[in-house]
This record gives sequence, structure tokens and C-alpha cells, in this order.
Amino acid sequence: MRILVLGGDGYLGWPTALHLSDRGHEVAVADNYARRAYDHEMGVQSLVPIEPMQVRLEAWRQVSGKTIKSYYGDLVDGDFTVEMIRDFRPDTIVHFAEQRAAPYSMIDRRHAVYTQQNNVVGNLNVLFAIQEVDPDIHLVKLGTMGEYGTPNIDIEEGWLEVTHKGRTDRVLYPKKPGSFYHLSKVHDSHNIEFACRIWGLRATDLNQGVVYGQETPQTALDTRLATRFDYDAIFGTVLNRFVIQAVLGHPLTVYGTGGQTRGLIDIRDTVECIRLASENPAEPGEFRVFNQITESFSVEEIAKVVANSFEGEVSVEHLDNPRVEQQEHYYNVVHTGLVELGLEPHLLSNTLIESLFGVADKYKDRVDLAAMLPTVKWRSASSPMRTEA
Repeated sequence: MRILVLGGDGYLGWPTALHLSDRGHEVAVADNYARRAYDHEMGVQSLVPIEPMQVRLEAWRQVSGKTIKSYYGDLVDGDFTVEMIRDFRPDTIVHFAEQRAAPYSMIDRRHAVYTQQNNVVGNLNVLFAIQEVDPDIHLVKLGTMGEYGTPNIDIEEGWLEVTHKGRTDRVLYPKKPGSFYHLSKVHDSHNIEFACRIWGLRATDLNQGVVYGQETPQTALDTRLATRFDYDAIFGTVLNRFVIQAVLGHPLTVYGTGGQTRGLIDIRDTVECIRLASENPAEPGEFRVFNQITESFSVEEIAKVVANSFEGEVSVEHLDNPRVEQQEHYYNVVHTGLVELGLEPHLLSNTLIESLFGVADKYKDRVDLAAMLPTVKWRSASSPMRTEA
């Protein structure tokens, strides 16, 4: 199978490309390297050093004997997008190429507008390019569990059967995103479903939870193949932050009560989910949704897992929550589709013991403590205050 990975230089895009190549697929990657530019803008860096794309590609050729083709360009450029897809003629397009940080999208108007223009327009260009070049191409799009928010009912896999005034219909699951970034993903999902419905495209929307981990079997073959480890308050995840704080002997900083619950998934499971979705494509005209998580934890529970898995003493410190979100809520997610395709999940505690603490300890001299402090607030000082329900 010919698979084009958009955003192939990113935290997930790069190990996904390696995983697919290792499984015998002919792979190409595309990127405009915007993610590296965000580091320069924010004054941060990946905890683990990452090599330039050409070094990565050559390292993979040396260790595997396989080649990965590379394209440089921006999906917001519709002409580039069409020409790239026409040149490579993929069977499947894996779309990771979006600004993916909620805090980044909430910095100010400029960052919110950039996030939505970059994500929504880029995704639209991909849809139009598929329709023009080959409507049979299967789009595997990375969505996010953050599209759903935290509803007081079970979160189904993308669709909901509703009975209203005696009539029943199947509708897209209602969305209540928590940032301008998450809202851009909602727009993407609706645009993809529309394209499937009117053009007969085939698409799989993977509503993914928080990803943790830094190594896959392929990236572990050579240090030049390493992917990112983000821990800062803009692009980092809460788990990565807790791991570094534990290794450094600092308190684990929990926002608010810590009752916020999220779905999580190991990076090794993420790349396998992409393979399973690619090798088992949606039908023509089908907008298929998988909730891509393996476990659910509250922030407080994540802190306890980290503390219990670490050999040293660990304390917890609660900070004012910079986000506007429910801190105690119902959260029950249906996530059966990928398991039915053959996913065998890894467990959070095992990953911490095997990998994350060791990675953090190895590169602890690269930690910028100031970068972990929350500086972006969802409600500005001039915004009207209200009491949360």
C-alpha cells in the first residue's frame, strides 16, 4: 500500500511513517516544519534532541534498507497539495499536519485565527485534492477526544442515535470543544463527513486521547530516529510534565482539583491504530469514527500513577486552573472499533517503568523549569467572569 503521511516530521507523524514503512508499506512524508518554528517562537525545545528530516530519512535507510520519500510544502497552498498527491498517488493519506496545542490556540486572537486557518483550510485542501486526483483514496484523519468535551452521557464513536418526538435518526455526536484548537478539529470532522456524503469519499476520523511515550520499536533502533518529548506548558502533556517533575524531585503540579478526566493512549498503540485503520479502509461514502484511547484517568489519578511508579519520594501541588473546564464530571467513552480490528493495548504504568522515567533522567539537563509554568489563561483579565456550574 502507498501511504502519504502529512505532518511526517511531528511527534506522531514521524514514528507513524517508520512503523508503516517497517510493515512493508511504501511511505512518503510531507511537512512544512512549522512545529519546529513554534519551538523558536515559544523559546522551548523537545526534551529529547531531534534530527533534521534528511538526517532522519538517511538513518532509516541505513538501519532498515527502506526509503521514505519526502515533500516540503504547506497544505494551506492548495496547488501544492494537489500536485503532491498527484505525484505520489497514495492509496491512503494519514493527516497529522495541524497545529495541535490547545494553549497555543488560546494565547490571543492572532494564534486562534492562525490555528483555525491553518487547520481548517489545510484539511479542506486535502479533501478537494482527493476529490480531484482520486476519490478512492482513503483519508485517515487525526481528530481528538477534545471535540466531544465532557458530556453527561456516554461518548459514542462519532455518531449518536436520537429519538425526538417519536422519530429516530442517526446524527453526528454533539460536540462541545474546550479551545479554539479543538473547535478547528470539529470543523474538520464536519467538513470530512460532508465530503464523504456528497462526493462519496472514504474517511476514518480518529478521535485520539492524550498520547504518552517517546519510543516505538522503530525509533529505538538509532538515536537519530528519535521523536519529540514535549513537556512545556504550551505543547507538553500533563503526563510528560509529571514525569520530569518526579525525576527532578519537584512537586507534580495539578491544575485545579485534578478531577478532569481524559482518555490516554501509548504512542506504540497510536502508530498501530494508524496501521489498522489504513489496512482496513472505510467504504466509499463512509465517514467512520474511532475513539482512539485505551484507558481513562483523571489528572489526580495520573499523578498517583506517576508517584507510585517512581522509586523516589513524590509530592503533589495544586495550582489554579488556567483553563475554563469542568473539574469534576462524568466521562465514559466507547472505544471498541480499533480493538475489534486487532489492537492489543499497552498499559500506562508499564510504559512509565519501561521508558519515560529513563528518558527524562537521561536528558534532565535540557529541562527549562520556567517552560512548565502555565502562562496562557483561557479567560483574559478583561473577560466577564461567571460562576461555573
